[in-house]
Amino acid sequence: MPVTKVTRNYQITIPAEIRKALGIREGEYLTVELRGDEIVLKKAETEWPSLNLGRDFTPEEIEKNSRMVLMEASKWEE
Repeated sequence: MPVTKVTRNYQITIPAEIRKALGIREGEYLTVELRGDEIVLKKAETEWPSLNLGRDFTPEEIEKNSRMVLMEASKWEE
């Protein structure tokens, strides 16, 4: 069983073998749950792919979606 150390800032490093097995990438979100005397980390399920730091969108898609949001928001101000 891999062991990790809690740093001065209360951070931990998830061992590489676990990250690879679960496909955890830098910037992804995890949920943290307390179960008795255990801490359980799980990949956070989200409806917003942009929480993955934009990796799921091309720059063109981001630009297009940004324009659409601005156009829609301008209607609210009328």
